[in-house]
Amino acid sequence: MENLQDMKIPRHVAVILDGNGRWAEKHHVPRKLGHKAGCENLEQIVEDAARIGISYFTIYGFSTENWKRSAEEVDALMQLFRFYIGRLKKVAMDNNVRVKMIGDRSRFDKDLIDGLNMLETVTAENTGMTFILALNYGSRDEITRGMRKMAEDVAAGRRDPGDITEEVIGSYLDTAGIPDPDLMIRTSGEQRLSNYLLWQLAYAELYFTPVYWPDFHKEHLLEAIEAYNKRNRRFGGR
Repeated sequence: MENLQDMKIPRHVAVILDGNGRWAEKHHVPRKLGHKAGCENLEQIVEDAARIGISYFTIYGFSTENWKRSAEEVDALMQLFRFYIGRLKKVAMDNNVRVKMIGDRSRFDKDLIDGLNMLETVTAENTGMTFILALNYGSRDEITRGMRKMAEDVAAGRRDPGDITEEVIGSYLDTAGIPDPDLMIRTSGEQRLSNYLLWQLAYAELYFTPVYWPDFHKEHLLEAIEAYNKRNRRFGGR
C-alpha cells in the first residue's frame, strides 16, 4: 500500500454500510447483534476518516426502504440509534467533527428527532470533518421533496423557471452546500447504488469490496483510497 502522505485524499467519501445481517449469519448470532457490531465499527471509522483528512464523510444508515423490514428489526435499529447518538456525540467532540443529517427525519419518534437535532446543534461549531448521516433517506424521495418545494416557489413567483440550473436544483436537495462525493464505497460485495445519492454521485468513483461492514476497518478504507488514486479521473470524455 502507498504511503498515506503520497496519496490524494478524496474530499468527500460516501459509504453504503452493507452486510450487517450477513455478518451476523456468519457468526451465528441474531441480526440485531450484526447491526450493533456495525454501529460499534462506525464509531471507529468516523474517527479514522477524520484523522486521515477526509473533509466530508457520508454514510447510508437507514433508507426509506428499510421500513419494509420486520417490525422487530426496525425497532431494534431505532433502539440502536438512540443508544449510539450519545456515543457519536463523544466521538464527534473528541475529533472536532461536525454532524449533519440528511433524509426525512419527520417519521422518527420525537425523542429520536430531538437526539438527532441535539447532535447537529452541539457539533455545529466544530471545524474538522463533516460527518453526514443519511437516515430515512432515499434519493428519489429527496429529489421529489426538493422538486415539490421548487414547484411551490415557481407557483408563488419566487423562482423563474427560466433560471433553473443544475446548481439551483442542487440547492433544493438535502445536500445543499455540501460538495458531491469523490468516492463511493459499498461493502459486502453488492454492486448497486440502492437509491443512494443518485444526483450527487454523477461523477464519483465507485469502489466495491466483499468485506462486510462490521469487518471494514481503517486498512480497508485506505485500500479504497489507494484504488481511488489509481483511477484516471477524466470529465467530459477528455
